[in-house]
Amino acid sequence: MITNPTERQILSVSQLNRSVRHLLETQLPMLWVEGEISNFARPASGHWYLTLKDDQAQVRCAMFRNTNQRVGFQPANGTQVLVRCRAGLYEGRGEYQLVIEHMEEAGFGALQRQFEMLKQQLSTEGLFDTQHKQPMPESVRHIGVITSATGAAVKDILSVLNRRFPSIRVSIFPTAVQGAQAAGQIIEAINNANRQGQCDALIVGRGGGSLEDLWPFNEETVARAIFASEIPIVSAVGHEVDFTIADFVADLRAPTPSAAAELLSPDGEDMLNQFEGFEILLGEAMTRKIRQLEQRTDYLQKRLQHPGRKLQEQAQHLDHLDIRLRRAMAGTMQQQAVRMKTLGDKLVRQNPRDAIVQRQQLVANAVKHMMRAVSQQLESKQNKTAQAMHLLDTVSPLKTLGRGYSIIRDNNDAVIRSVAAVKAGDELRGQLVDGEVVFAVTGTNNKII
Repeated sequence: MITNPTERQILSVSQLNRSVRHLLETQLPMLWVEGEISNFARPASGHWYLTLKDDQAQVRCAMFRNTNQRVGFQPANGTQVLVRCRAGLYEGRGEYQLVIEHMEEAGFGALQRQFEMLKQQLSTEGLFDTQHKQPMPESVRHIGVITSATGAAVKDILSVLNRRFPSIRVSIFPTAVQGAQAAGQIIEAINNANRQGQCDALIVGRGGGSLEDLWPFNEETVARAIFASEIPIVSAVGHEVDFTIADFVADLRAPTPSAAAELLSPDGEDMLNQFEGFEILLGEAMTRKIRQLEQRTDYLQKRLQHPGRKLQEQAQHLDHLDIRLRRAMAGTMQQQAVRMKTLGDKLVRQNPRDAIVQRQQLVANAVKHMMRAVSQQLESKQNKTAQAMHLLDTVSPLKTLGRGYSIIRDNNDAVIRSVAAVKAGDELRGQLVDGEVVFAVTGTNNKII
């Protein structure tokens, strides 16, 4: 550094730049600078390099990676920003620059971004869903107006209501509609109206203005107070092109305060015209009804008869009925007598004694037939049995033995069928027709006699 102004001291360029950098960094405090971004660059290192400018000047800036990671939006050329920075010098090129430590969107851009973020958040939570919106009452007798007591909005609302339907009661809940205190006062007014419970609907709004002026109606707390209101709310903020968070949350959005008053109030002139039309229709209907009644009266008057004549007609009618009744009774009795005689004859023909005799005869015939069949079956079976016994006797072994034949068996009771089956000395038994002979074999002979 140069310590003595009168002493001549020669500095190198690097020494000069280092000295200037030291002066800038130590003498200038932390700065807030607002400007428009241009020449924005983001190399592979992750650092940001840009130029801040206004309509008269520009300055180079740098924002290093460890600080730009905390920026909540994506800067680009043309973005208006507000930065907190320190002045410095890039010694390598001798260029004066600002080292940025914090960056945020300036003015309208920052508010607009905040608006979009809150809108997205509340939409995700369902505060904008139509299923949560309350219908406006069909007949509004009392309207609450939450706005500035001295603003143009309240005058427009009162003017419209007075013109369209003056009988509607209006309660004004005066609040600030811009500034730091506005959001709290709007919330308190909504809560007061709900606690009182006298209003059929509420109009919350104000006249037109910039985004900053309308910002209280973009506050999250105001949006949640509108959503929680048990009284239906019409949002009427700004002009037709203005939209706020309150418009999306409210049960109904009106483009202007005057339009809100028109939406909630019937048109008195139209209603008067309707009543006049109803009066005409009612008069015409009554005239038609009277004419119909007159015509019916004339018709009934013509049909009306003298009571004496009416009684004669009724007496004659009763006589006819009496004659018809007597004839009907005589005919019915005759029919019943014929029917009784027919039933008596039928009963005689169906006497149980005759039926019993017939059944007994049938049983006797059946018994005779059964006995004859049994005798025939018994005789047939006896004949078949005699034939079977004769056949059995014919083939009986005893019959064969009776003709002189015998059956020879050994001691084991086996039948001897061949000479070869015996030998001399064997004891045998011969069965005859009337008994058994026991003998011993003395010899055998193969000759057949």
